[in-house]
Amino acid sequence: MTRQITRRVERGLGPLPDADRVTLDYEGRFLRRRTLATASGASLLVDLAETVSLEAGDAFVTEDGARIAIEAAAEPLVEVRTVPGGLARLAWHIGNRHTPAEIAADHLLIRRDHVLEAMLTRLGARLTPVLAPFRPEGGAYGTGRTHGHHHGGATDDPRGTGHGPRAHA
Repeated sequence: MTRQITRRVERGLGPLPDADRVTLDYEGRFLRRRTLATASGASLLVDLAETVSLEAGDAFVTEDGARIAIEAAAEPLVEVRTVPGGLARLAWHIGNRHTPAEIAADHLLIRRDHVLEAMLTRLGARLTPVLAPFRPEGGAYGTGRTHGHHHGGATDDPRGTGHGPRAHA
């Protein structure tokens, strides 16, 4: 059975224990149009007006009004820890490579990447492989994914790139 989506996502509902669900990894939660399989085995056609970044606790709303809960899948990550005071330095190096990171008070989580893991180890990080949902920090200038800021031409930016002196003010 295929369910059509009415270009509608409800945000921040939290757990919906009686609803069907789709479990998606970080990349899978960034979509506009795709056919998904629900936990009950139904085929779900997602056809949104624009690409969106979805989070666990959001839900698709079908044409008949049913909610399909969105869950974050567990995926291979690495927990990054270091000596006290060294986490900011590691976060800078991760961010300098435009790598999504989930930030906690005492550690970072990134997706498994042997090149980044080698670099972080050289910088003194203690790494622990984990399997968990990935919920990285969003972009500072927009919503959703990292590097989500505006590139549409600020008035003080003759190049039209959105990177003028006040482009992010």
